[in-house]
Amino acid sequence: MDVTPTRSVVLELKDERRAMHEGYVFLDEKCLLLAGEMLRELARYTDMQRAFLARWDAAVSVLQDAVARHGLGGLQVYPPASFEHAELGRTPRSLMGVRLQEAQLRTGPHAAPPAVDRSPEAEDCRRAFAHLLEDATRLAAVAGNLERLSLEYRRAVRRARALQDVLLPEIDRDVYEIETRLEELEQEDAIWMRPRPGSDA
Repeated sequence: MDVTPTRSVVLELKDERRAMHEGYVFLDEKCLLLAGEMLRELARYTDMQRAFLARWDAAVSVLQDAVARHGLGGLQVYPPASFEHAELGRTPRSLMGVRLQEAQLRTGPHAAPPAVDRSPEAEDCRRAFAHLLEDATRLAAVAGNLERLSLEYRRAVRRARALQDVLLPEIDRDVYEIETRLEELEQEDAIWMRPRPGSDA
C-alpha cells in the first residue's frame, strides 16, 4: 500500500473495515430474505400454473366443442367478448427495495354483439377464454415478481462476495502491512534513542 504508515491511517482503515463488514452482514441478511420470498412466490406460481393449465385444458375442450358445432370458419366470425371496460388492477408492495405486485384483470360482464347463429358451445368457449385471460394476468404478475427477486438476489450475492473475498481481505492486508511497518519504525527509533557506550548520557 503506497501510503505513509501512521496510526491515523490504521484507524481509518479499521473504520472502513468495520463499515464494510456491516455492509456484508446486511447483504447476507438481504440474500436470506430474498431467497425466502422467492421460495414463497415460486410455490404460489406453481399452484397458479397448475390451476391455469387445468383451466387451459377445459378451454381447449370447449373450443373443440364449438368448432364441432360451427366449424373453424364459423367460429372465427363468432362475435368475441368485449373488453372495452376491462380494468387492470395492481397492488404494489416492496421487499428490500424490490418492487413486487399483485395483478388482477377485471373484465366485468363478457358482453358481445349478438351472434347470428348463437350456441351454448360458442358462449362457453367465449367465457372459458375470458377467464383464462384473467388467470394469465395473475400468473404473469407472479412471474414478474420472481424475475425481479432473482435479479436482486444475484446482485446482492455478487456484492456480498466482493466484500468477503476481495475488499475485506485487501483492507486486512493493508492494516497488517502498515502495523508491521509501524512496529519496525518504532524499533528503529528505540535503537536510535539508546545511549551509545562511552557517550555522556
